[in-house]
Amino acid sequence: MSLPLLPGYSFNKNLGKEKFHKSQHWGFCNHVGMLLNEDKPGIGGQPLFGRSLKPKYSVFPRGLGSAAPSWVAFDKQVLSFDAYFEDEVPEKNQELYRIRHCKIYFYLEDDTIQVLEPQLKNSGMPQGTFIRRHRIPLPHPNEDQFYTIHDFNINIDIVLYSRVFKIYDCDQFTKNFLRKMGIAVNPPGCCPADPYMKERKKTLDRMNPFRPYERFDTLRQFLEHDGHVLRFYCLWDDSESMFGDPRELVLHYFLSDDTIEVKEVIPANSGRDAVPLFLNRRKLPKFAPTGIYHPGQITDRTILNVFGGLVGNRGRCLLDNCKTGALKQEFYKAEDLKIGAIINIWGRKVLLCDCDEFTKQYYKTKYGVGVLGGKFLERGRIKKPGQLLFKSEPSEFYKAQDLFVGAHVCFNGHIFILLNGDEYAFTYMEQHADEFPMSNIELILKKLKAIGSPSAREIKLVFASTDPKHTKVLDYETFRDVMMNITNGKLTEHEIMTIGRYYSVREDSDADLTFLLALAQEQLKKYTFEVFDKMIAMCIYKDQAKIGLLPSSAVRTLCKSFRMPVSDDLLRALLSKFQDSQEHIDYQKFFCAINWRVNQVPPSQALTRPNNEDVWSYVAPPLPVKCIRYLPLLEDLFGLEDQS
Repeated sequence: MSLPLLPGYSFNKNLGKEKFHKSQHWGFCNHVGMLLNEDKPGIGGQPLFGRSLKPKYSVFPRGLGSAAPSWVAFDKQVLSFDAYFEDEVPEKNQELYRIRHCKIYFYLEDDTIQVLEPQLKNSGMPQGTFIRRHRIPLPHPNEDQFYTIHDFNINIDIVLYSRVFKIYDCDQFTKNFLRKMGIAVNPPGCCPADPYMKERKKTLDRMNPFRPYERFDTLRQFLEHDGHVLRFYCLWDDSESMFGDPRELVLHYFLSDDTIEVKEVIPANSGRDAVPLFLNRRKLPKFAPTGIYHPGQITDRTILNVFGGLVGNRGRCLLDNCKTGALKQEFYKAEDLKIGAIINIWGRKVLLCDCDEFTKQYYKTKYGVGVLGGKFLERGRIKKPGQLLFKSEPSEFYKAQDLFVGAHVCFNGHIFILLNGDEYAFTYMEQHADEFPMSNIELILKKLKAIGSPSAREIKLVFASTDPKHTKVLDYETFRDVMMNITNGKLTEHEIMTIGRYYSVREDSDADLTFLLALAQEQLKKYTFEVFDKMIAMCIYKDQAKIGLLPSSAVRTLCKSFRMPVSDDLLRALLSKFQDSQEHIDYQKFFCAINWRVNQVPPSQALTRPNNEDVWSYVAPPLPVKCIRYLPLLEDLFGLEDQS
């Protein structure tokens, strides 16, 4: 009884086959009959029972990655093995064999092998590509097969064209790939030293002369950097010495020979002699001043007298390879100079404050240093320094009362000195004087009265001597110097500013208004801001009473909404010039005044800067205080009965 021809009911393996021809091993090549292939026996090209076909290429495990073919999945992936082989030298008595190092590369995409021998200087042998890249057959009796990935490992011998290569190590990628293939990687071995190279190294060491010729290649440095000079703007604080003050310096570093020169920036009418250089051009030692050295102690070469005059009257000198007794002196290099660093110029501590554009570009190109502008610190509370990390009480943070002109604050390890503030900050602190003692005029006057009461007459004489024309006013810088002298530094900079602002002479002059308009129009012209008609139209819309006036705060908010490129401090100063007693502003007049297209103000002389690269100075933003009336101050301190 026969089974139906249904799936699973028939045991005939020929079902579904289309090829029933018998494969043959023989064929013709160039009209010559020969054995072509033995991998096609059986009906239809299938192997006989009990026989498996030999793989032609490396068989990679399936399901481990992409199903793409090997020439796509393993493109540009190469296994690297370190190997060596022994090369016999029968024609020489000095060496019997040589150890020749080589690299074996196995390309995963097509099972090709390449052997490279690194070139050795003065070897006398052709080196480089030892075996070009191609598929290499296995040694006899399997010369009909080729090397696959399963034939490679560490600490094994492989035969490539009858030459035995010893593989002793491989790279990390090769080890990982072999482990993923299921191959147990052997521990790495070592490569024996070449006996001839050992003897050759000994010979070269013996040939090393006792008089080495040291070469100092300064010509190349000169040719590459001739005319290239790094320029730093420096500050030397000499205020501790008698009649000393901060001195501005300019440091030039010559890249051609690593020398340094320093020039001093002498202001006009400073009373100092105009010397050409603060430091002559030379190499600057790091640990100066140093003692006096004997001739020959500081030198590039050390000379030894071998005979010492024992052989006749002639001696023999040679260079000391160990430089016995030589003193090494360190000099400043370009990598030692950076903004914020303090260098030693023969005992004077000089602070590097700034540099020119060429110096910035040089450090950015060579060392990867350029200071990027932007926000230095994100908004947030900052802890005061010197606190324990783990403690029971809460940490202390900086408050508004800790910030005043002249204060030294430490933000995350960086020390800042507050030099000045804007008008809004001073006004706010004066309006809330009970919270800010540095802006409380009553507390400052009490403190000043306690300091100056014993010497009230002398203080009045000091003020009178500084005002020989009896104008009863002093400029702010003179007033500050007098206050610093009579208080002996017991008042802070902010307290002196508060006194100056309280007793100042504030006059609304046309010159001040012209100066402020020039500053504002300069900024507006820079950003081509000219939407004044739209701003006036918006003011007319907000002016519901149709009187041509708006509050100062409303005009300021309108300027901010249009993003007018004027600083807030300058905008407040301008609005104060145009507002009336009720703090209302004629907006038509205000916007017509700052319109640089219609009413252009001549540029102020204060906006121009001298075109001198060797001049650097920091100028604090000016305060709206020019002159101080000192007689009301003396009256509040000491009264009228002692006035002379």
